[in-house]
Amino acid sequence: MITTEVPRATADAAEADRALKGRQAAMWASGDYPRVADEVVGGLGEILVATLDVQAGQRVLDVAAGTGSSALPAARRGGVVTATDLTPRLLDVGRAAAQAEGLALTWEVADVEALPYDDAAFDVVMSCIGVMFAPHHQVAADELVRVCRPSGALGVLSWTPDGFIGQLFATMKPYAPPPPPGASPAPLWGRVDHVRTLLGDRVDDLVARQQTLRVDRFATGAEFRDFMKATYGPTIAVYAAVAGDPDEVAALDADLAALGERSLVDGTMEWEYLLATARRC
Repeated sequence: MITTEVPRATADAAEADRALKGRQAAMWASGDYPRVADEVVGGLGEILVATLDVQAGQRVLDVAAGTGSSALPAARRGGVVTATDLTPRLLDVGRAAAQAEGLALTWEVADVEALPYDDAAFDVVMSCIGVMFAPHHQVAADELVRVCRPSGALGVLSWTPDGFIGQLFATMKPYAPPPPPGASPAPLWGRVDHVRTLLGDRVDDLVARQQTLRVDRFATGAEFRDFMKATYGPTIAVYAAVAGDPDEVAALDADLAALGERSLVDGTMEWEYLLATARRC
C-alpha cells in the first residue's frame, strides 16, 4: 500500500508559511498604501518600465505589483500584462484604475515565492519595490528567473540599505518584533552583490544603477512621520507592536520625526533605490 501522508515537519512549515503570508497581506492592506503610491512613489514604476523598454505584444509579469505602478505603464505600451500581489485590496485599486483608462490587464492574487505560472511563460518579469519584501530572497529570485523565457528581460527596483527607506527600516527595527526564522531583510535587494548572488549564472548583462527619487511631499519630519504612520503598512505594524507602551510609542514618534527632519533639504528628500536589469540565459 502506498501512502501519501505529508511528514509533520513539512506540514508544520507549510502552515507557518501560509500564516506568514497572510500576515504580510494584512499588513499591506492596512493603512492606505494607494496614497503612498499616488502621492510619493508611483513614478518609480514608469522608470522601471522605460528602462526595460517594454514593447507592444510582449508577455509581461509584474510581481508584487501592488496597485499597478509598473503594470499600468507596461499596459499603456501595449504589453500583455499580468499583475500579481498577495493583497487583493491593492489589486482591486489597480483593476479599477485600469478599467478607468480602458486598459486590459490580468490581475491575480499570487505569492512570488510560488508563482502559479509555467516555466518561461513571460517575455518580461519585473517588480518595483515589491519582491524585496518577500521573506525568502533566494526562493523569490528563483521564481522570477523560472517564469522568464530564455533571452527575456528581468527588472527589479528596490530601496537600498543605506538610502532613506533603508534608514527608515533601521530606525523602526528596535521597536519591531523579531523577523520570522529564515527571513532576510528587505533592503538587501538594494545591494548589487546581493542581487548578483541571487540571480547567479542564470542571467547575462546584469546592469545595476543606484538612483534617487526626489520627494517633495513633506514640509517637516513630523509630517513625514504622521503620513507613514497612517498609510504605510510596515510602519503601522511597528506601531501596533508597541501600542501598549506609551513610552515606546513616544520614542518611536521622536525617532521617525528626527529621521525625516534630517533628510529634508529645502523641502526635498532623496530616496535612494537600486534599479537592476538582466537577460535570462
